[in-house]
Amino acid sequence: MRLNVNPTRMELSRLKKRLAVAERGFKLLKDKQDELMRKFIDLIKKNNKLRKEVEDELSMSMKEFMMAKAAMSSDMLEEAIMMPVNKISLDIAVKNVMSVNVPAMKFSVESDEHAPIYPYGFAQTSGELDGAIKKLYDILPHLLELAEVEKTCELMALEIEKTRRRVNALEYVMIPQLQETVKYITMKLDENERNNITRLMKIKSMMQDQDL
Repeated sequence: MRLNVNPTRMELSRLKKRLAVAERGFKLLKDKQDELMRKFIDLIKKNNKLRKEVEDELSMSMKEFMMAKAAMSSDMLEEAIMMPVNKISLDIAVKNVMSVNVPAMKFSVESDEHAPIYPYGFAQTSGELDGAIKKLYDILPHLLELAEVEKTCELMALEIEKTRRRVNALEYVMIPQLQETVKYITMKLDENERNNITRLMKIKSMMQDQDL
């Protein structure tokens, strides 16, 4: 469907400029969409790999906890892990990936680097609890990375969908409308030109007949 405009040379020139801008914008957005999809697929693969690793590590830690729970009384287990010795802070910054603002997470442990990670003495606790605590401590960087990657995937998926809608709007609505309107105005101007030439030829013929 063409645009409702007056078929003038000025309008034709304006629409040709709009069409050129729309086609250039379409190419840039299509390139952006393709690159976003490539990065998104890489992130999904990374996310799946990280999730499996984290789930496996968490599963092993939970097994250690279950074994510790079997070897210790509930009160003793609760008392052992009640007071953590390390304080962990999380810093969330923002980085730009293909015009998408995604989180960049970093955590730091606010304690003496030589301090033990176990919030209890070893006299009345089991080795399984030590193993569970150590595994959870080691999982934390991977868990944080997983959260960062998953959020990045979510934000990039939204950007891909937004870019896809804009690409489709240009490809299937705006550009065809402009092309159809340019074609219509060109046809009208050519028709007017032919009519003018026909009128001029008739006038010339009439003037020649009068001279005779």
